[in-house]
Amino acid sequence: MTDSLPRKPLGIKSYGSIAHLPGSRVGIGDHKCHEGQKRIATEKARDRHDQIIVQEKLDGSNVGIARLNSEIYALTRAGYLASTSPYEQHHHFERWVQQNKNRFLAVLKDGERLCGEWLMLAHGTRYKLKHEPFVTFDLMTGATRMIYAEVIERVSLGDFITPHLLHRGLPLTIEQALTLLNTYGFHGALDPVEGAVWRVERNELIRPGGRDRRWRVDFLVKYVRPGKVDGCYLEEVSGNPPIYNWMPS
Repeated sequence: MTDSLPRKPLGIKSYGSIAHLPGSRVGIGDHKCHEGQKRIATEKARDRHDQIIVQEKLDGSNVGIARLNSEIYALTRAGYLASTSPYEQHHHFERWVQQNKNRFLAVLKDGERLCGEWLMLAHGTRYKLKHEPFVTFDLMTGATRMIYAEVIERVSLGDFITPHLLHRGLPLTIEQALTLLNTYGFHGALDPVEGAVWRVERNELIRPGGRDRRWRVDFLVKYVRPGKVDGCYLEEVSGNPPIYNWMPS
């Protein structure tokens, strides 16, 4: 990494916020989704060209890995270099990314980034991890998300973990998603699982009047259980020593 590289290499956030479904626990700065989005994701699709993917929501630090000029950079959610973060967990993330650089090079094309959850440190959920501490949930270029099928295909090139798939197809109610999650989900949570994310994809016409179609990600919404307390295990919140889900050997 060169000293001349900007602290915010992409010039934008690595990842934005996802709107909440009705009944979801909303925190400071969060926002609720539109009624129409809630209906499409959980009740009735617009037509056969909608596809709804529902995955377990994980609770860690939102991070990104970008490929720029054939180099790999570890980023915080705000888009800053992880190496400049005031938090120890992000420095461990930076080192882990560099140790796994070839895996990221196998997945990413120039200008792309993987976005995911760094689960090293317990935030509001403790985990007995069944896998490595990074779980990827999006592959993006700028503000554009790659569709789920392509994300799965691409991340397999680096053998990365993705959030457990609960459902794919027609709309899924919140109650159905919570039933599928059960109490602790599928990633080794020791506390009740945080919730789920709905990914709505649309098979749209490439141009009006044409016949060719392509899939794109239309929108994402999420549900967080009402009893969830953000960051309750973090040292600065609890006043207790940090709890690690994973530590480098």
